[in-house]
Amino acid sequence: MSTGDTESLLEKADEAPSTDAETDSEQETGAPSPVDRSTFRNRFRLADGRGLLTNVLAIGTVALALSGAPFALVALTGAVVLGLSVRPRGRVVARSIPTGGDVTARTLLALMLPLLGGLNGAAEAPLILASALLAVATVGELTVARVLRAAIPYAVNVPGLMVRNAPRIQRGWLFVANAVSLVALAALSLIADNWLLVAVPLPSLLLMVLMLADGVLRIRGRRVAERRLTPLLEAYGPVFAFHWDAPREESFQLSMWLPYLERLGVPFMVIVRNPKTFDFASQETTRPVLLRRELADLDAVVVPSLKTAFYVNNNTRNQHFVRYTQLKHIHLNHGESDKAPSYSPLFRLFDKNFVAGQAAIDRFAANGVWLHPDAFSIVGRPQVETIEVETQPISEAAVKTVIYAPTWSGFFADSRYSSLLVGYGIVQALLERGCVVMFRPHPYTEKSAAMAREAHRIRTLLQQDRTRTGRPHITGTADLPGATIADWFNAASALISDVSSVVPDFLYSEKPYAMTAMAGPVDTFAERFPISRGAYVIRPDLRNLEETLDRLLDSDPIREQRRALKKYYLGDFPHEGYADAFLDEARKYL
Repeated sequence: MSTGDTESLLEKADEAPSTDAETDSEQETGAPSPVDRSTFRNRFRLADGRGLLTNVLAIGTVALALSGAPFALVALTGAVVLGLSVRPRGRVVARSIPTGGDVTARTLLALMLPLLGGLNGAAEAPLILASALLAVATVGELTVARVLRAAIPYAVNVPGLMVRNAPRIQRGWLFVANAVSLVALAALSLIADNWLLVAVPLPSLLLMVLMLADGVLRIRGRRVAERRLTPLLEAYGPVFAFHWDAPREESFQLSMWLPYLERLGVPFMVIVRNPKTFDFASQETTRPVLLRRELADLDAVVVPSLKTAFYVNNNTRNQHFVRYTQLKHIHLNHGESDKAPSYSPLFRLFDKNFVAGQAAIDRFAANGVWLHPDAFSIVGRPQVETIEVETQPISEAAVKTVIYAPTWSGFFADSRYSSLLVGYGIVQALLERGCVVMFRPHPYTEKSAAMAREAHRIRTLLQQDRTRTGRPHITGTADLPGATIADWFNAASALISDVSSVVPDFLYSEKPYAMTAMAGPVDTFAERFPISRGAYVIRPDLRNLEETLDRLLDSDPIREQRRALKKYYLGDFPHEGYADAFLDEARKYL
């Protein structure tokens, strides 16, 4: 792979549409988003310590005002409370500031304004009424938030069904309106003493009423649509359902399979289980997308034409749909990996498990998880069909382009495979050999402070080397918007990764790869992770790094062994029409 090839990929990616769905296909199934509790700051945030501190300071401010403390002191503490209350929680103010947040503190501040005005000699009656109205609007946020939580999205693309899935006024604007009114009323109370003060909270009250009405209308519209849903689905005639529940960060699970389900050429529907993923699913397909949040909501969508349900993870809510025994339940998974979740006993829930190759079947037996042989169908991994197979040994490449794709620390101890904490040394060694490096850290990397720091160090190192040498290093997916993982693989000469589903996908290219043995003893690494039999294994202390890179980037002595391993992991199917194996097997159940 030459420098020019990597530059061509950069140019191609600049023209491609950007998508959030193109992330590493290696997050674990059905687990909550990872949370780093290792620092006091993170524990404070998780316990909503900021909210507790805001309320304590608000109570202290009221106590100061009641005790007759100097006006300047009361005003200062009130300003601190207000600053803590209205601080945005994200980049999009109307969507990120939580209506219903810090209500106690802001209500106390509103009710304290007459005391503050009294300290400054302002008239009482207009200010008392204005502050009372503002307190009503602030407390009313709780009701608005409750109504809007109930006014969830419903459905799109169902023929004959029209329902509004989004509010006309974003939820956060009431928080903004009340915060502005609080600041305005506090300022005007110092200079005005007439009944015009009463007008300050009126826009907030009006906005509250409009948002409540909008939420109620959406709830009513959803109930009307629910009565029509089953007949309309019966007329549409879905043959299968794609049942999906996952955090928004794992949207790649949906996007990687939808194109192949579309190829089956029959009507189907997508069922999502939480509002946060509804919008994404709606943008990914023109097929019906239905939000069914509760167990009881599913009955209405199980119509007579429905034969099969497909799943791509082991989320707990899959059990809700598996209970429909008249359907055939097929698990597709979202990646081929030797990680512990890939041989979970939860796979027993399904009538069929479509797997890429014999390695997936043997993995269950090797780890003491018994499934009947009839529970499996080997279908290959259709997502690798666009990955190009190598045409020349890596030793003949003029410039070697290496992907470094560390996984993240894992949800649990049995899946902590990441090499990122020693990744700086790996990347530095590649640069010393004149390689072009494509750095692809896991999307969850930023959730760990330690890993985020290391990723930043590596990006800085690559940027400095790019400036100094002109080599077109890639510092992350942001450098290649719209590029698929196959585009990355096609631009590379080799891969360095961890125990990750990135590795079996890359294996399809037959190019050399190295794996880090971060989990457990190196001596038993190949036994526990058979995919490493085609890899050059890097010790966790990097003692053998230089020797490993010599074999990876030059001699490549296990090239033929890798080709045999490819059939074991990804099925023995021809490159042309590789995805047909999946399509043919899936059609048997439709």
